[in-house]
Amino acid sequence: MSIFNSINSSTSALTAERLRMDVVSSNIANAKTTRATTNADGEYEPYRRKVVVTAPQDNSFQSFLHKAQNANTESSGVEVTNIIEDETPFKLEYSPEHPDANEAGFIELPNVDPLKEMVDLMGATRSYEANITSLNASKGMLMKALEIGK
Repeated sequence: MSIFNSINSSTSALTAERLRMDVVSSNIANAKTTRATTNADGEYEPYRRKVVVTAPQDNSFQSFLHKAQNANTESSGVEVTNIIEDETPFKLEYSPEHPDANEAGFIELPNVDPLKEMVDLMGATRSYEANITSLNASKGMLMKALEIGK
């Protein structure tokens, strides 16, 4: 067991939450983008909402077995495993004068809900702040431990 386990765990979470905030920011910025990618037919598609997927850093069976045998509950941190696209359908809006409107006059808008994105951003921000607090507490305890020998 290292004295830096708590610091390493907090820093991995800080990195993951920062990426989560970046992805949410990208989603908000592209909430009205109707020409983000092209599909197999060569037609433009709207922007698709992206979501960050996280998991424990060491989630192999051997690590879980080792922790169970030693009754060790220390955490190894978190890592971003993937950034996936949300598969919810695009929003349809009637706007016949829009250049991307279909024959019926509807345009497909991204599946980004600004309210949902703001809630995700607030959650990521709060998690980031909590990890900063944890990191500062760990740093303070290590500094006090170094002062014992004085």
